[in-house]
Amino acid sequence: MYPVSDRFLARIAESHQVATEVQLFLTDGRVLPLEHTGGSVQVDRSQAIRRTCTVTIADPTLIPRTPTDQLAVYGARLRIARGVYYGDGSTETVPLGVFRLDEVGGDVNDGPVTLQGKDLAAVVQDDKLTAPWLASGTVVSAVTALVQRSLADAEVTSTIVDTAIGRRIFDVEADPWAACQEIAAAAGAEVYFNADGVAVIATLPDIATASPVWDIEAGESGVYIRANRGMSSAGVHNGVLARGENTADNVAPVSALVTDSDPNSPTYWGGPYGRRPRFYSSPTLITTNACTAAATLLLAQAKAPNASGDISSLPNPALEPGDILRLIHPDSSRELQQAASFTVPLTRDGDFPISTISAKEDA
Repeated sequence: MYPVSDRFLARIAESHQVATEVQLFLTDGRVLPLEHTGGSVQVDRSQAIRRTCTVTIADPTLIPRTPTDQLAVYGARLRIARGVYYGDGSTETVPLGVFRLDEVGGDVNDGPVTLQGKDLAAVVQDDKLTAPWLASGTVVSAVTALVQRSLADAEVTSTIVDTAIGRRIFDVEADPWAACQEIAAAAGAEVYFNADGVAVIATLPDIATASPVWDIEAGESGVYIRANRGMSSAGVHNGVLARGENTADNVAPVSALVTDSDPNSPTYWGGPYGRRPRFYSSPTLITTNACTAAATLLLAQAKAPNASGDISSLPNPALEPGDILRLIHPDSSRELQQAASFTVPLTRDGDFPISTISAKEDA
């Protein structure tokens, strides 16, 4: 969860006035506040572009008519934030993302005008390779090079143990953002742009060991509205075979199979659940140890329970995908769930649905 004060978390559970900010970053360096009447930010870790936004404004004169107008879709960006007003006149806001402005449209006479944007991964994704690209070195250095190829001033941060990769040549017309994901997968990680517009290389938090960051509790002082839950075995694997073959480095094929070896685990390899392997291959893997490391990290995700949930709560703009949530139901039963996607409204009365993964009981 984005760092916020305890006062902030207490405030969002109360009746309060919402503070929202939309800033327009022009290509000439100017930053202008944008008066808005509504909108939302959608966050979904299953999508290549994790954050997208919709903003509505009332003034139809802002509809661009030339490529140089303020809201023209030729390089302008939006920075969006939501927070709370406190009774003492102070405010606390958290960022919801930095977005490339992609679409502007509306009734030219009466409005409203709708703005749509995507996070900065879209800039990397659209900058398709016009010449073969050699990725080498380590996961962090290779991903950083690809991101900064398109966004020279981009900040790239990593929370993983950096891993050496084999040389990988990506062909002309390849998607550089998909290449970043492939390289990160060699370390069992993912790449995304966070709420501050920073590119992050990280692994999905393990619900079995990570601490919950937010309590969604039923009751008078809680934020719980309703919740559904389901479970499926689809997509749950108890073994990962990682393979690498790199002709560029003249390296012989290597592989490693890592399985759930805990006989007390419900997904024990060869137990009642059977054997359900997942396969992963990449030229970035050039040693058996690298294959083992990648397979071990991928197995932690692959064997996680395929539990899903749909929660509705009072909005928390500080939430991030992967956050562990503690649900306390009206009957006082408790469970942990992991946020996967949600939509943050830019209005006070907007709903806040959260889709979750990897639920488990919380004693």
